[in-house]
Amino acid sequence: MVGCCCQGIDKHVVEDVEECRAQVGRYTRPLHIIEGPLMNGMKVVGDLFGAGKMFLPQVIKSARVMKRAVGHLIPFMEKEREEMKALSGSTEDMDPYQGTIVLATVKGDVHDIGKNIVGVVLGCNNFRVIDMGVMVPCDKILREAVKQKADIIGLSGLITPSLEEMIYVAKEMERLGMTTPLLIGGATTSKTHTSVKIAPRYTSPVVHVLDASRSVVVCSQLLDEVMREEYFEELKEEYEDIRQEHYDSLKDRRYLSLSQARDKALHIDWLSAPTPVRPHFLGTRVFDRYDLNSLEEFIDWKPFFDVWQLRGKYPNRGYPKIFKDKTVGSEARRVFDEAQRLLHQMIDSGSLKGRGLVGFWPAQGDGDDIRVYREDAPATRDAQPIATFHGLRQQLEKDSFSSEPYLCVSDFVAPLDSGVSDYIGVFAVGVFGAEELSQHFQAQGDDYSSIMVKALADRLAEAFAEELHARVRKELWGYSTDEALQASDLHRIRYQGIRPAAGYPSQPDHTEKTTMWSLAGVQEKTAMCLTESLAMLPAASVSGLYFSSPQATYFAVGKITKEQVEDYARRKETSVEEVERWLAPVLGYDSEA
Repeated sequence: MVGCCCQGIDKHVVEDVEECRAQVGRYTRPLHIIEGPLMNGMKVVGDLFGAGKMFLPQVIKSARVMKRAVGHLIPFMEKEREEMKALSGSTEDMDPYQGTIVLATVKGDVHDIGKNIVGVVLGCNNFRVIDMGVMVPCDKILREAVKQKADIIGLSGLITPSLEEMIYVAKEMERLGMTTPLLIGGATTSKTHTSVKIAPRYTSPVVHVLDASRSVVVCSQLLDEVMREEYFEELKEEYEDIRQEHYDSLKDRRYLSLSQARDKALHIDWLSAPTPVRPHFLGTRVFDRYDLNSLEEFIDWKPFFDVWQLRGKYPNRGYPKIFKDKTVGSEARRVFDEAQRLLHQMIDSGSLKGRGLVGFWPAQGDGDDIRVYREDAPATRDAQPIATFHGLRQQLEKDSFSSEPYLCVSDFVAPLDSGVSDYIGVFAVGVFGAEELSQHFQAQGDDYSSIMVKALADRLAEAFAEELHARVRKELWGYSTDEALQASDLHRIRYQGIRPAAGYPSQPDHTEKTTMWSLAGVQEKTAMCLTESLAMLPAASVSGLYFSSPQATYFAVGKITKEQVEDYARRKETSVEEVERWLAPVLGYDSEA
């Protein structure tokens, strides 16, 4: 049975469990089988993974074996418990776990692939994991932690508003006098944010966990009575150093004033530049049942292998070169082949469905804003826009010898006083059905397939955005009709125009999504909706704006000053405090000072 766990083979595990149950002299109770061969097998798995001799996909397949075996034993354990209760009134068993860990994706966030992987890895290492799912409010997390007598609480999130929610959870734990260690993880989290923004709010341990491979080591140290205090002291010293470095770097940064940055904006000579192409239609077009088969060649597989922590010796080589890597190549090939089979199965069966929307409107730049007009309205300063997109401009001082402009997305649209008609596009695409299928596999104890479904749905959504953008350039907008690029060229952004997403570096404000949703009627026409933290549902979704200018380029706004925050709040007609909340990761100052 140890071999089955290590190899992830569940074909004969029920027969193996029955063979153990038949050995009454050796395993007098079903619990002994769990505590014995099953836990021993998972301990070997955990040790091999920790030593880098076993890969994440193999670990999760091993967990599938464990779950199937335990699932078979549960009815016998329940029967035994009833018999013990009838005889003595007691149903107490020794707790076979190292500790109890409550995991949750915080309120407003729907992303959970990383959390689910961490949960499986911890379970493989003899931790009892209570996974509360996604969009879990703070009070619910803390109530469950108290109820389950949790030894550790783990918070996960992908979108930047989740960072603020994690701070709130830490504050609440401090207010309630809790001492449970708090783990922080997710794509947008970092050791710097954890040490600067979260750890100071909670006097007990707060630890940023980079990925699943580190979670076991961290949890083991936090629950070890001998090591815990020393580990916490080292952690506090490390985080204090990071905080000091962070605040020192804020003092060292130099910014242009907003007026200086605007003077050094990208100034396109619109009268001599190529005339902006009018899209083939204005308004929206909905794609209800998109052909997912057409997306396969547009899939960027590198992030897929990153999900499974298969990075190889040269991580930047990506797909398909990863198959030649001496360390991870064979496992990468095996996982890829399994992904291909499941992908085709899901598409052919209709389990996954693609749905999206594209819209185009007349638009003109107005300072750092973009004014959007009705299809039939003249774009003049007196005309009333039907929507306004607000931009943020780079302020962090560049090298003195640099001639690079200080960019804002509005620079890529012809301004009102140019006399040149221009346009802007909006898109939103989603892959539906992944959550239901993932839950189906999870109910069967198949975490591997459950995670695989979501990883593939994410890749399909990104491919959907990539393929649709190619169609926009060549057909729907038609400003680059002679484009002939390979998928690898698309992933390297060798095309004309950009499609920046709200909440990402070129426009880090997630609230701009609400303007997109309102302008294009995204929810009514596609059933894609936004959570209170402006995460998109379904989770496998992509949205953004289309810019056609040959000079449009992706950039990072970077840190901004209080002056720009106040100006932005005035333009958006909201409070400075609200803007600071949504733009917390890019503030070039301490908003709480």
